[in-house]
Amino acid sequence: MKIEQIHHVAYRCKDAKETVEWYNEMLNMDFVLAIAEDKVPSTHEPDPYMHIFMDAGNGNVLAFFELPTKPEMGRDPNTPIWVQHIAFKVKDRDTLIEFKEHLEAKGVEVLGVTDHSLFHSIYFFDPNGHRVELACPDPEEEAMLKRMDAVKWDMLQEWSETKRAPKHADWLHAKELNKS
Repeated sequence: MKIEQIHHVAYRCKDAKETVEWYNEMLNMDFVLAIAEDKVPSTHEPDPYMHIFMDAGNGNVLAFFELPTKPEMGRDPNTPIWVQHIAFKVKDRDTLIEFKEHLEAKGVEVLGVTDHSLFHSIYFFDPNGHRVELACPDPEEEAMLKRMDAVKWDMLQEWSETKRAPKHADWLHAKELNKS
């Protein structure tokens, strides 16, 4: 028995129509489905909602709920804003740069390109306040992933015992340190 893939990931949105239009215009994601109910099917709670689904590529679906009867949405004040985010893979660095230029031309503030060694990313916020990341693989990603795979369990064990960053993969950011 094994999971096949993510069916969808759901977040809350402030305005379903605005969210569909933003993801279509900014990230070229297709709007694939809308479900609206006056009662929650799983709990039978009376609560109207609009549930929208966006095509995130390769069978991945990003969904949102608009909940007009609930208090205004917020975020966990104890979690740093950089932690919770939605990350999408793009083909290569050229595509990443194209997206960065497109988003900035549309008035979206973009952070990056950030070099994570294994991959390179840009970050920005959608109209709901969700942090979004676009990432492209580094040309040396495969070799780096093999090195990382060899130490992952040791790193996890050391972290579990000490709650300090293990040094097994310091080489990942070595080129960053050499720039300083």
